[in-house]
Amino acid sequence: MENNRQAEVDALSQRVLEAFVVRARRVEEHSLAADWDALVALTTMQMTVVQLDDGETLIRQVFPDEETVESAAARIRPILLEGDSCFYQKALKALGYFCRELPQDAAWIRATRAEWRSRVSPATPEEAGYWVAVSNTLTGQNYDLDRHKLAMAWIYGDVVHHDTTRRDEGNAFGLFERFRGAVPLVAWAMVGAIELLNYIRALHADGVLQLRQEVLDQPVALKSTTWEHSAQLYFAPVGTQAPKDASLPPSKDWIQLGRTADLSGFRTEAGGQLLRPVRSTNMPELPSPEEVEAARTPAGGWKRDQLAAWGIPWPPPKGWKDELATRWKAAQRAGVVPTNPAPSPDPGPVQGTLDFD
Repeated sequence: MENNRQAEVDALSQRVLEAFVVRARRVEEHSLAADWDALVALTTMQMTVVQLDDGETLIRQVFPDEETVESAAARIRPILLEGDSCFYQKALKALGYFCRELPQDAAWIRATRAEWRSRVSPATPEEAGYWVAVSNTLTGQNYDLDRHKLAMAWIYGDVVHHDTTRRDEGNAFGLFERFRGAVPLVAWAMVGAIELLNYIRALHADGVLQLRQEVLDQPVALKSTTWEHSAQLYFAPVGTQAPKDASLPPSKDWIQLGRTADLSGFRTEAGGQLLRPVRSTNMPELPSPEEVEAARTPAGGWKRDQLAAWGIPWPPPKGWKDELATRWKAAQRAGVVPTNPAPSPDPGPVQGTLDFD
């Protein structure tokens, strides 16, 4: 019975750590974390004091743009929430369970837990770092709020929710004051999450933890937002039953879209162009022998940019025309129409009834 109980705790702790690792890796991929020193500097509320010639003193702070901090807040938010599986303190508790017989690691975990509480969940306004007091000269009302509450008003009132209670609480101080309070909290939460992530990685490498490798390797943030896949396209009249098995070719009712198809007939429900023919910059043109000859200049040669479009280097190597002709004939035998084909005949009214939604 005891063994079953320990196995359950082991499994639960493992799930918590793995959930944290996935989310913390996404935080690590944020642009604010690309410059570690700059991220750490944001946690310290650094200010510049400017003394003007007229005796006036200016206090200045420079922050990243709000949209960048907002996206960082969205990435770190599940780590701040007690109810989420990747909550920071849950991860520390799970780590403490696995390190319960390792005094040095257990001491690090205790210190880290205390620091997180003081920086992210301060118990008093004094622990929050600073507080702001403002007066309304028209009504005579006075307001004061500590940095942590200002930060929460921005995060939950302006950004990830529209919490009217928090927003009303911070409304008298203005959007920028709420944002100013949130920046060090978001930055420190990012720093704390990434440092804990690296500690977990080190324990995994030492064999103390046995995390699933895909948790450490799976993509967690997009490097590129251009979606491009090699594919075969098929079309059919509206109402044709869609294929249900992705591993099998479509039924005979579906026609493969060839390179000679008139793409202008493929429209969205709103009437916009659905498919647009664009030649990849990595894909050279494939001319017929007749097209090669037709491209000769009056001097009897070929222009450099024309050869480049065909994938031929400059100066052209010996036998380049024969190579192009061989490739063109091979494409014909394979049923692939070469680039710059003759205009295709009107495919008929059937294309006007296609539905690609």
